[in-house]
Amino acid sequence: MAKTKPGKKDLDSYAIKGTNKVVRPGDCVLMRPSDSDKPPYVARVEKIEADHRNNVKVRVRWYYRPEESIGGRRQFHGAKELFLSDHYDVQSAHTIEGKCIVHTFKNYTKLENVGAEDYFCRFEYKAATGGFTPDRVAVYCKCEMPYNPDDLMVQCEGCKDWFHPSCMEMTIEEAKILDHFLCSDCTSEDDAKRSMNTFPVSASLEPKVREFMFMPLVPSSFTCNTKLQSIIPCLQWNQSVERDNPIMVMRNEECREDTVLARQGKKKREGYLS
Repeated sequence: MAKTKPGKKDLDSYAIKGTNKVVRPGDCVLMRPSDSDKPPYVARVEKIEADHRNNVKVRVRWYYRPEESIGGRRQFHGAKELFLSDHYDVQSAHTIEGKCIVHTFKNYTKLENVGAEDYFCRFEYKAATGGFTPDRVAVYCKCEMPYNPDDLMVQCEGCKDWFHPSCMEMTIEEAKILDHFLCSDCTSEDDAKRSMNTFPVSASLEPKVREFMFMPLVPSSFTCNTKLQSIIPCLQWNQSVERDNPIMVMRNEECREDTVLARQGKKKREGYLS
């Protein structure tokens, strides 16, 4: 009678080789790609297990960077922003390089100093379809874009909305030295010419009613109201038409390639060391 192959056993922790750091289920980790020019992958450890030969593997749930998503990186994405995906894998624990912290968006904006190990997440991402949860967020400023925590913003003392200095025809240096600020909608033309500006910390942004909306792929003839602007994965604004009637257009070859990858399933971690 053949012997039963010993099963796997769950581990409570794993010590990262060459460090004094210990990883436990629920921790976020940096995982080594095969290409040294690429940044490390970020994942959340769901489970740690060892086989009968004491080979340790981790079941992880991947975080995607904006540039790894179907829609790509956009203006409002922060440099340290990640999307928690529905993409799970089992990987060798030896590829874990270190630990990191993925903050909530609110907690990240409260950080006094952002370290190399600090990231934030405000969306969950469906890797196969390019869908986001939530599918809409508050927008600010004349440009009606979601808040990027890397960008400086000033608050109008009248309407309480937040504005990018560049959208108000100011430099960042000018915005930093203002004592009071009123947007053009909250002041007369004469008042707008005065040097008035208060500069509160942009991290305390209050949500506005306007929203930025994520939607599924649609035909290129789709139009939408700018007061509830829509962003479509693999689509971009056609800047040659009037702002009040923007037309979403496909990014041709890049879009087709991304769509094929999406239909084939979750994005591969190309060259990843198992």
